[in-house]
Amino acid sequence: MPSPSSAASRDEPVIRDRGDACPGALRLHAADDGHLARIRIPGGLLTADAAVALADAADRLGDGHLDLTSRGNAQLRGLGAGCGGELAAVLTAAGLLPAAAATHERVRNIVASPLSGLDGPLRPDVTPWVGELDRLLCASDAAAGLSGRFLFALDDGRGDVTSLAPDVNVLGLGSGTAVLWTHDDTDAVAVAHRDAARAALAVAEHFLDAVRAAGTKAWRVSELPAEHRPESGELLNRLQEKGISAERAHGFRRRTGPGPGPGVVVGPDPDRVALSVLAPLGRLTTAQWRLLTASAAAAAGSLRLTPWRGIVVPGVDAATAPAALARLAGAGLVTAPGGPWENVTACTGRPGCAKALADVRADARAVVAATGAPVVGAPAGGAALPVHWSGCERRCGHPRAAAWVDLVAGPRGYGLALAGRGGETARPVRDDVPATATDLTAALATADAMVQQTQKTQQQRT
Repeated sequence: MPSPSSAASRDEPVIRDRGDACPGALRLHAADDGHLARIRIPGGLLTADAAVALADAADRLGDGHLDLTSRGNAQLRGLGAGCGGELAAVLTAAGLLPAAAATHERVRNIVASPLSGLDGPLRPDVTPWVGELDRLLCASDAAAGLSGRFLFALDDGRGDVTSLAPDVNVLGLGSGTAVLWTHDDTDAVAVAHRDAARAALAVAEHFLDAVRAAGTKAWRVSELPAEHRPESGELLNRLQEKGISAERAHGFRRRTGPGPGPGVVVGPDPDRVALSVLAPLGRLTTAQWRLLTASAAAAAGSLRLTPWRGIVVPGVDAATAPAALARLAGAGLVTAPGGPWENVTACTGRPGCAKALADVRADARAVVAATGAPVVGAPAGGAALPVHWSGCERRCGHPRAAAWVDLVAGPRGYGLALAGRGGETARPVRDDVPATATDLTAALATADAMVQQTQKTQQQRT
């Protein structure tokens, strides 16, 4: 069984011989179910009015659904081939396309800690950095050379988004310092909060220089040859050239943390809370989406899309929060922890993707409906492993923050493996599992037994 693909797991650099074909809002992708538009939402920060515009576009131009991506962006599917101009006008009016959209809209890949500024005063609020970095990116001629896959992470110290294998990591500390690194957190540099966004752009521009020097046309830092990957000494020089005061972050080690779970998020204001919900398999009907936007409009007027295919609604009246959650749950969204959809993700699969060998979303739903989604890796080891369903060997959208259970459709059924973080390793479990709820559930139970035995062995050794 092939191991999951990952640039980070390769010993040799990736040699690109073509441009990046990543879809955008202006560059529509032709899929089997119509055209697809991927709308970058920097930091996942979205006004309620802009969210309504997306729902209107999905109803009028698409298939009546919105998809959430693993980078906190939104996708419209089922678009007509000739709707690009109309869609661009809608997105521009909603403030979802920058003035430099023609050259920069696909490089605005910024994730940020979704609960930043909402759940307590102990961490810096990185949301202002999102808008600043977005403006700087769109104003940089050099940044137009970034691929649509290059990723910035703005983390408020909890380690949630820096766990997503970004290319430029910016982690805020409560001391007024932000720590930056690319591929190696032990080789990080520190700048002041006020310089965090400028420093992130400078690091990305340095990456582009390294790509030219390496001659590989790499799309991401992990694809560069080791000798060309940015080091702290080079980053310090680049930052100083930009007038940014920086120093080595001696003794720093990256932090890891989970994304927000579903439920009520309590912050310092007892009268205002945030609601966190998950969309099963990252797909919402426009009716579900409009219910969320109505909740947002009645609160702070904004939503936050998360890289875990969830939505956070800030500023909700604490007294009305339980009723609001009940309405969202009634609409089919996940509003409480412990449900079967928390750890299940999937690519598009059939019929939307021509490369897919199975309708993975239907198969995932069948297993959940029949069994409540078998849990792998808990309770003996604590948190359960994510289970990701892929329609082909590309494994689009697979988890990057942790190990996961890897289900890949093949010509004779599913291959099942236990994949390491970032895809570095994979332990085969079964090949050619029949695509029935009974057989898939049994195979997942085998995977769980393997994980439990590994955890038991490790505990005995310690």
